[in-house]
This record gives sequence, C-alpha cells and structure tokens, in this order.
Amino acid sequence: MTAISLSLSHLSALDLAPPELVSVAAAAGYRTVGLRLNPAAPGAISYPLGRGTVALAETLRRMKDTGVAVYDVEFVPLTPDIDVGRCASMFETAAELGAQRVNVSGDDPDFARLSANFAGICELAGTFGLAVDLEFMRWRHVGSLPQAAEIVRRAGSSNGAILLDALHLFRSGGSAEAVRALEPGLIHSVQLCDAPAEAPPPDRIIDEARNHRLPPGQGELPLAELVKSLPAAVAFAVEVPVPQDAGISPFMHVRKIREATESLLTTQLMGDITD
Repeated sequence: MTAISLSLSHLSALDLAPPELVSVAAAAGYRTVGLRLNPAAPGAISYPLGRGTVALAETLRRMKDTGVAVYDVEFVPLTPDIDVGRCASMFETAAELGAQRVNVSGDDPDFARLSANFAGICELAGTFGLAVDLEFMRWRHVGSLPQAAEIVRRAGSSNGAILLDALHLFRSGGSAEAVRALEPGLIHSVQLCDAPAEAPPPDRIIDEARNHRLPPGQGELPLAELVKSLPAAVAFAVEVPVPQDAGISPFMHVRKIREATESLLTTQLMGDITD
C-alpha cells in the first residue's frame, strides 16, 4: 500500500441526511463518503435522493463547496425475486453524484441464480460507469469470504468485486491469511472497525454489527495483520456507528474514528516502508 484513501461509511452517522453527512465529513477531515440510497432491510433508514429533488441538489452543492466526493452508494439486497432493472434509477443518482461503486448483499440460497443476478447488476451498473462490491455478512446467505469469492468468480464480471468488512470477516471465521490467499482484483473496498475478540451470542450478531462496533485499535480484532494482507490499491472506509447513549456529537464521533483508523493505517504504511 502506498497511500491512505479513507471514506466515511454512512452507517457511522446514519441519522445524518446526505447533505449534512457531507458537511460533517468535510469538517472532520474525510475525503469521501458512502451514501445509503436504499435501505439495508425493509423499513430501515435510507435516503433515496431522487433525481431532480432538493435533497440531491443540496448534496451536490455541499460536495462542490467542500470538495468531498462520494465513493460508494448502498444498498442492494440480491434476493431471489430481485428486479435488476429497477435499480437503474438508483444508479442514475449514483452516477450524478460521481460515485465509483455500488454495494450489494447476497440474499439468495440458490448460488447459481445469485451469481446470474450479480452478473446482471454488474452489467447494468457498468452502463452508468459504476462497479459493484458484494458484501458478505454472517446472517445472510452469502455469509463468508469464500462464499463471496465463489459468487464473484462465477459471475465473471470485470467490474464485480468483494467488499470486505473487518467485523464480518472475523465473525464468520475468516482470517488475514485467507485474504492474502485470494487472487488479485477480488477485493477493491475495505470497511474497518474493531470489536472484542469473543463474538456475541448468535442472536446478537446483527445488533453488534449495527450498534456496537469499536474504533480501530480499541478492540481485539487482528486488524494490523488484515491490513498487511490486503492488495495495494484497496480503498478504505471506517464503519463504526455512534454508540448508543454516547453523549457525543456526530462530528466528534466521526473525527474520533477517522483519527483511530488513520493511526492504524499510518503505522502499517510506515512498517511497510521500513521492512
């Protein structure tokens, strides 16, 4: 790795609408952000930013004023009955925002069908200049790094890759060694956070991921080993939601997690240089 490219994932401050997120991210020292244009689950928070809306215009204005760019948009669950064509409007918005990538999940037990839908969404996204990252999560059908790699390989799309979330990697039994063993090009985006070494009970896995992550360096996950195992050109994001009842402003929170993440990454970069 030769440079730090750090983005603020929307989950880190999901109560902030996109215009406010851009402004807070800029003040806290971020270069890019991710935006949740579609909910991760039915009824969950999202900000569609339809074309021609005041919200989209205000987001674009603040991006121009601050210099903050949009790295990725989310979230598309690849369910058995997904209508890929209906994602076009979201991709149009993503393209207008200048986003590079779209995040999707694997929510279909039929991996042949899922691979075909992943290929289809990659093809559609490509017409808008977008790439697609498949994120694995322990509670979804694609719940591990090997499963995500299988889907991406089956699809064979040049703009398809894996989104690697550090918490999901280690909670699903993955390791830095498994990441290092992957062929180049499978991982383009990485979300960093920390957590205790011991996983919570199975019925609290989702709650941990959505509400109880820790800033990098404040837990016990082997993040240094993971960073050293990653390809040279990955883009990093920090994904740590504001702790419940933390009594801290979104600005203070996202600045804190940026500083923690950059400390981790800078230490590893210096290690690469001196080794």
